[in-house]
Amino acid sequence: MPDENRQNHHAEPIDSVLGALGSRPQGLTESEAEERLARHGPNRLREAPGRNPILRFLTHFHNILIYVLLASSAVTAVLGHLVDTAVILAVVLANAVIGFIQEGRAENAMAAIRGMLAPHTSVLRENARRTIQADALVPGDVVLLEAGDRVPADLRLIEARGLKAEEAILTGESVPADKGTAPVHPDAALGDRTPMLFSGTLVVSGTARGLAVATGDATEIGRISSMLAKVETLTTPLVRQMDIFARWLTLFILMVGACLLTFGVFVRHMPFGEVFMVVVGLSVAAIPEGLPAVLTITLAVGVQGMARRNAIVRRLPAIETLGSVSVICTDKTGTLTRNEMQVTALVSADSEFSVEGDGYAPAGAVHAGDGRPVDAAGAPILHEFARAARLCNDAELVCADGDWQVEGDPMEGALIALAEKVSAGSGASWAGFARTDAIPFDAAHRYMAVLHHDHEGHAFVDVKGAPEAVLPMCSGQRNGGGGIEPVDAEYWQESIEALAAQGMRVIALASRPMQQDDTVLNSADLERQLVFIGLVGLIDPPRPEAIAAVAECHEAGIRVKMITGDHGATALAIAAQIGLHNTGSVLTGADIEGMSDGELADAVVETDVFARTSPEHKLRLVSALQARGLTVAMTGDGVNDAPALKRADAGTAMGLKGSEAAKEAAELVLADDNFASIAAAVREGRTVYDNIKKVISWTLPTNAGEAMTVVVALFAGIVLPVTAVQILWVNLITAVTLGIALAFEPTEPGTMRRPPRPRDAPLLTGELIWHILLVSMLFVVGVLGIFFYALDKGYPEPLAQTMAVNTLVVLEIFNLFFIRNIHGPSLTLSAVRGTPYVWAAVLVVTVAQFAITYVPALQTVFGTQAVPFGDGLLIVGLGVVFFGMMEVEKQMRLTFRYPARIGLGRGTPRA
Repeated sequence: MPDENRQNHHAEPIDSVLGALGSRPQGLTESEAEERLARHGPNRLREAPGRNPILRFLTHFHNILIYVLLASSAVTAVLGHLVDTAVILAVVLANAVIGFIQEGRAENAMAAIRGMLAPHTSVLRENARRTIQADALVPGDVVLLEAGDRVPADLRLIEARGLKAEEAILTGESVPADKGTAPVHPDAALGDRTPMLFSGTLVVSGTARGLAVATGDATEIGRISSMLAKVETLTTPLVRQMDIFARWLTLFILMVGACLLTFGVFVRHMPFGEVFMVVVGLSVAAIPEGLPAVLTITLAVGVQGMARRNAIVRRLPAIETLGSVSVICTDKTGTLTRNEMQVTALVSADSEFSVEGDGYAPAGAVHAGDGRPVDAAGAPILHEFARAARLCNDAELVCADGDWQVEGDPMEGALIALAEKVSAGSGASWAGFARTDAIPFDAAHRYMAVLHHDHEGHAFVDVKGAPEAVLPMCSGQRNGGGGIEPVDAEYWQESIEALAAQGMRVIALASRPMQQDDTVLNSADLERQLVFIGLVGLIDPPRPEAIAAVAECHEAGIRVKMITGDHGATALAIAAQIGLHNTGSVLTGADIEGMSDGELADAVVETDVFARTSPEHKLRLVSALQARGLTVAMTGDGVNDAPALKRADAGTAMGLKGSEAAKEAAELVLADDNFASIAAAVREGRTVYDNIKKVISWTLPTNAGEAMTVVVALFAGIVLPVTAVQILWVNLITAVTLGIALAFEPTEPGTMRRPPRPRDAPLLTGELIWHILLVSMLFVVGVLGIFFYALDKGYPEPLAQTMAVNTLVVLEIFNLFFIRNIHGPSLTLSAVRGTPYVWAAVLVVTVAQFAITYVPALQTVFGTQAVPFGDGLLIVGLGVVFFGMMEVEKQMRLTFRYPARIGLGRGTPRA
């Protein structure tokens, strides 16, 4: 498409634009769309070129420890320690290669997650509504938009009703722009092109139907910049904190090393080369150089694990937050329920009907209140129900392989199914009616109204909406014989409560005739002008998996609160079915408005069901819960939910029915809109935090143990039990195997039976510091003990050092098995079985350690000798004793930490 034509679409009548693009108001055919997609390419911006792999590899040498090791290799080379120099350089190279591979995997993980978040849009194809991925949109497509949608391409408006668009990313104007269909001057500035919607902008209010005139790089936003959503760096505040901690620890260790070098040379009068190698060994042993990289891999594994459970992480700090969630505020429809609405009851002024059916299939019988089948042809009121249900509707039913699905709002799909069931019995058809105007549904007025005409002189306004919104607009009600009588408000209120008590969603239908020349619909045409048809009761059954997930949350000490716009009785009925606590009372939006912030903070803790709420109420409820020190996860799907999602500690948007505005405000997106996925995400968040804690709890004590062994030996004036080259080897082989294995640890048993972690709980707790000191002390005792045992038996110094370094590795392996279960016993069948990653890591380390101990060429490099079989068993036995001591100490800690386990899991939130 020529650039000059694209720029002037705002100045052309829509008929001309349709003709130029070879399109029509009913949309393209599928074959036309496929041909244009092949010609124009996907509707996405060109991706920025990735970083050069060589430069990305070289960045892994930009690290303070690497600089220390490179300087050390130069010094050792000058001193003639060429073997040591080669080993140091091998460690440096291996660290860079491993980091390069890890970073690539992490970026690939986030790229895959970004693909799962690909936006969708609704289009007309062959006059039928279809939901497609936004990158499959082509020029000439007719796009349907409503409030909260992100505009998927540059569109020339065909229809616009109350339309406003947020265009700040293009124009800088913070005030939403009003939009219409009339052409404007060809030279109009971008912000004045009212008949255009531009890719990347946000629909703030109203509905629209637009013609795609430019996609991908041909859009305005494509011309201005490549607004590609970059892959988020895999890091969180916790990982950044540990990275900073590692840098300061490195600096501290280097200062200690300098002091030890001075002490060894000037106090102990040891040769400089020997002391220098000791200091190098100490630095490598103590500095947790691999910790940030392993934590990054742990995050990547966690992100992928959440994605497999349909919880897509948009902002990585949410992973940490999920571990401390103590309250989940959730919507009802589609989250706790199946979001498959079905009309099951109709109430008119003098009759009640039950409707059979299965899902959205447009087949099923209608029965009277006494169970008799009803002949729809002889029941005028059913015709009224069906016409209003079918015409006051924006959805479409689609049958694919015998499975009926709705394109659009599920409730509207159920109303279409109802209309088809009635029309099948009465022979009625509304194909000849054409919509001439409409008032779209809005949360402010809570109804939708449409004006239709046919070619026989008939015109009708049909209205559907909340009963309390529709009833006041009615001056009469239609009875079973087709007559009109005064509205019986008391009767309708009792009927609403009766339907809602059965867990039904209740909507009202009304209508009025219009003149043939009435083509514009105003709110004044509705006020006290309508005739009330009746009530429709729809059921949306709870998801079975949501019931189990709610029970799991309660056991985990997490309270679940339902916040819905439905009627209070409906909310209570569903809440009882899914097992919420405190289902004997409900707070409505009116109750919330009458409460002060302090009163609401008190009430919100004891109440679990909130009905007839608005987005403003959601925001107040989240703030009230946070005022009580609780960590809140909040679900939302509409553009008006964005403030509450931002306010919540873990805002969670719906991936299927959620607006783009809600997704952008949220930290998480549920790909399946299922509450069970929230519970799974909390479980995964706790697992990620546990694994990060395990990595730290394994890395810091083992590094400290290695370092303390060197320091004690130096101050005691004895031969080093482990040489600097051997320490380099241990760090290389264990850090890249045993440490990374912990990133893949599965969820521990009982993870969802623990109370939530306090939101301000530090990672370096007194318990962890005690663990570091205890493990370090046991490492020093074990390594020095084996070393002195070997010397006492008359073994040569190299053999004693070989036994000491093997002891160090064995202790690290047993420490790995111990640390895998930090909240429960490690001596269980599942714990011993471990994961494939753990056993693979142990196997690699064991084979490598056997190699440097028994392969002659490697003995020369690392200064080792073959260890006798009996002494090898002694070393393994020492590891078993170490494991037993640590396990006993853990069980004592767990006993004092949870002295009264019976009281946990009762659903009491813990701050």
